[in-house]
Order: sequence, then C-alpha cells, then structure tokens
Amino acid sequence: MALSGKNLPILGRIAATLLLLPIPAHADTLIDNVEGMSFDAKGNLTRFNGVLVGNDGRIVQVLARGDKRPGKVDYRVDGQGRVLIPGFVDAHVRLTDYGFAALVLDLSAARTTAEAQARVAAYAAAHPDRPWILGTGWTPESWDKAALPTAADLDSAAGGRPVWIVSADGQAGWASSAALRAARIAAATPDPAGGRILRIGATTTPSGVLLGNARLLVERAAPPRRAEDRDLAFLKAQQLLLAKGVTAVTAMGATIEDWQTWRRAGDTGALRLRIMAYADGVENMALIGGPGPSPWLYDDRLKMNGVVFSLDGSLAARTALLKAPYADAPAAKGLGLLGDTALKNLMSRAAFDNFQVAVATNGDAAAAQVLDAIEAIADTYKGDRRWRIEQASALDPADLPRLARDGLVASLQPQALPATRGVAEARLGPERVKGAFAWSSLAQGGVPLALGSAAPTFAPDPFAGIAAAVTRAGADGQPFGGWQPEERLTREAALAGYTAGAAYAGFAEGRFGRIATGQRADFLILDRDPLLATPDELRATRVLQTWVGGQLAYKAEDQSEAPPRPVRGENADGR
Repeated sequence: MALSGKNLPILGRIAATLLLLPIPAHADTLIDNVEGMSFDAKGNLTRFNGVLVGNDGRIVQVLARGDKRPGKVDYRVDGQGRVLIPGFVDAHVRLTDYGFAALVLDLSAARTTAEAQARVAAYAAAHPDRPWILGTGWTPESWDKAALPTAADLDSAAGGRPVWIVSADGQAGWASSAALRAARIAAATPDPAGGRILRIGATTTPSGVLLGNARLLVERAAPPRRAEDRDLAFLKAQQLLLAKGVTAVTAMGATIEDWQTWRRAGDTGALRLRIMAYADGVENMALIGGPGPSPWLYDDRLKMNGVVFSLDGSLAARTALLKAPYADAPAAKGLGLLGDTALKNLMSRAAFDNFQVAVATNGDAAAAQVLDAIEAIADTYKGDRRWRIEQASALDPADLPRLARDGLVASLQPQALPATRGVAEARLGPERVKGAFAWSSLAQGGVPLALGSAAPTFAPDPFAGIAAAVTRAGADGQPFGGWQPEERLTREAALAGYTAGAAYAGFAEGRFGRIATGQRADFLILDRDPLLATPDELRATRVLQTWVGGQLAYKAEDQSEAPPRPVRGENADGR
C-alpha cells in the first residue's frame, strides 16, 4: 500500500516526539513512593513501594516498605502514591496491520452497508490521488443484517476505483468490481487451496467477498507497501501501543519486510517497543532467522522467536474448522487451511532448527489437529518447546487435558468474548458452546495463559481485556453475571496473563514482564488500582506514564507530575 507523500512528515514528528521526552539516560534512577505490584515466576502477587533502576535500564533492587533507600542516585522520581505495575506484554498483535489500520480507511464503526458506503465515498473524495482505496475494520457480524456485502455495494461509492477492505480479524476481504478485475478474479476462477471465493446466489459470479487464502489474490494485485510507508505505520503503531501501556508485543505473521522495518527503527534509535516476532510461514522464517531464532537485539527490543501457522478461519464466517457441522448450517464444517501431514511437516521443519511454533485455531477440530501433530512429533522434538495455540475460541472439553499434557501455552484474546459470544452460541449450539472461551478451565488444568488483543481485530487495550476476562461481560454489563461465569479469570490471573504470562509464552521471562531484580525496567504508572477497581473503572483506567528500559517513553498530556528530578550529590531520601 503506497501512502501519499504528504503523510511522510508525520514520521518525523512521531520520531521527534519520542526522542524529546524527558528521559534519564545512562543514570541510576529511584522510583519511590509507589504502590507497586507484580507477579513472581509462579504467578503469585508481590508488592513493593520502590524500584531502583541501574544505568543499563535493568532493575537493581525492588524495595519494600521499611527497606533502606540507596544513599546516592542520579535521579529520583516521586510516584506520589500512584500504582506501579509491569509494562503490558500483548501476546498476539499483527503489528504491521495495526499500524496501517491507523493510517487507512477505518470501517470499524460502520454498522450498516450504507454507513460503510458513506465512509468509502468520503475517504475517496478526501484522497483523490490514491489509485486504490484500502481499508480495514470490516466486521459484518456486527451489522444490522446477516447477508454479506457485495462488490456492487462498493462500486458507486468509490467512483469506479478499486476498493479492498480487509476484515477486522484478517480472515476475509471485501473487494469492489475494479479490484476483482485487477486480481483477475472471474466466474471461472477456482477457489485456491485454503480459500474460498464467495459467489452470488447459485451462480459462479464472484460476490466480492473472499475468505482465507483467497484474499491473497487481491492483495497481490494491490499497490505494494513501500519501505517509507512501513516505517510510518510502525512508528504510529508504537506510539499508540506505548500510550496504552503496552511495552512489548508478540508480533504474529511477520514478513521479511516487517523485520527490516523494525531493524531500521532499531538502527536509528527509534525502537522503543519490545518485539517478539513470529514469521508468517517457513519461507519468511528462513529469510529472517536463517539457521535458527535470532539473538536479542537492541537491548532486548527485538528477537525472531519462531513461526505461526493458521489452520482455519473464524466462527463468524463459518470457516472455523469444527468436528461436527455448524448448528446453524448443517452442511458446513468450516475451512481447513492445512492438512494433517502438511501441518506435521511444517512444525517439524521449524522445530528442527529450534524455532518456536505457534498455531492459530478457532474451531475444535483445528485445535485437535494441533494436538495430534504435537503428539506425533513430540518424541523427536523433546525439551521445553512451549508450543503455542493462538485464539482457541472453541475447544472440545475432552481435549482440554491434552493441552497441559502436551506442554502448550494458550494465547487468548479476552476482548473477543463480548464481541462474538452471540456468534459462538449460534454457530456451536448449546452443548458445544460450553467449550468456547474456556479460560478458567485451561488455567485450572495447568495450561499457562498469555493474554493479548489480536490487534487490529480489537484495540490493544489491556484494561478492556482484563475487564472482559474477569467479568465475561461487555462494557454494557451484559449478560448480567457474565457469560458462562464459571470460566472467569481472577484479576490476578488476568494481570499476570498480560505481563509475566505473555513474556513466558515467548521465552522472555528472564528479561521482562515482571518487576524483579535483573529484569528490564518496563513499568507503568496508573491512576488507580486495577485490583480494587469496579469493572467500569477498570475499563477507564488511565496510563499516566510508560517506562521502557528505565526511560520515560510516554506521558499523559494532562498529567501534572513533574519529570524525574536530578538529585546528584544528595541522598535520595533527602538526608
């Protein structure tokens, strides 16, 4: 996707904003007078009221009440009794897509086809120089009608220009007639492997909606994303994530172009976020990592960990792979993207070179396929592999014990529940839906949990995710008492899942995710205690400051707290 040149000065402004923050560099800093909380290696809550950060950006000492403060430090920050927690680690983000979603047409607020058409028309009028209208955020399950849109719905709104809108979950795309022609998609075009071209009624005429791998047909025809576009998108994503208190992300579906974008940011000193990257398939895995995972780069800010594979689609589009037919579509069981043999071969290829494997599933049959593959290759690839299962929206209760036995980590997205519980009920029926979003069952069964947003599918808002995890309800409080409330997580478990748990899922538990001696000093100053807040207050929790590696990376604009005060030459406790 090529952006207009007039957007490029934004890159400089974003970078300048980051570089001009009042941050202590290469100095000892005492963060004192805070209500600190973190989690130990076993997920137990720990409390403290001060943190000493060394000049290398690591935590030197965690101070409890009554502990003697260090005699001399370079900077002292008075936390004024505010709450301090570890920086959030988002366990599942499509980082490049999230950055671009903030820069292109956004249909996430559209609730009808007419609203979407109006937004497309307005965007087209505002950007007459762009040969294609590109967008994201399409969420048809939230519209006021069940029927999927068509290419014709986009044609008049864009004045004949190609339009390509990717769904919020990245599983589907909506194309105009001009985009279909550019991709050479016609009535005779067959469905690609792992994909489906939806047709109009009983005809062979493409409707404009493409599922699974069929999306690639249009994406290959769309204008390529330039390096400067990628740089701009990354800096925008980084800026938004740090403002939400996200100091590290698990970047799923990374390409060699993504990796080079992050390397450019690291080389120029603009990389503040910590990125654990998982390649989009074995080809990108080999291009990025070569013979194995990369070392940590840029002071633990970038590492190529492994590879991610997708096995199916979504429940909303009825492309999640189920063991039995859909309750509301008896002829459908979903869309499998990889066969059993192919999955085992790909996982073996990655594991042989010690890449960590993550597999995204939404249906119970897809989850079982992952478990079968792991059990088939487990004797060959022993040790602490930490196989990851992403999303796991629907699980067969009979398969739950297998996850712990096979050593899996469950990477979950709590914000999906309020948005899709109605879809899950309709698609799965009353019995199978008991295995949907089975968070507590997984935790009680000994499966480590890592929590994230799946951005740009959902906003990377950890407090909204924590609220969903502990209430099993939406922001409107519905359903009262929570949906399948027995699967709620405790607040401590949810906070741990967004910090220590997500770091553990990426083999980073020795580097960040906790407030502990030797860890990178990534932490947040909050306006309230998330363990005491009501659900509404949880969602409204504000991040006042975000620190990464002992340096201030974000500060709320309306915050009155002073920057770190130099205390060179005096005792930090004022004596």
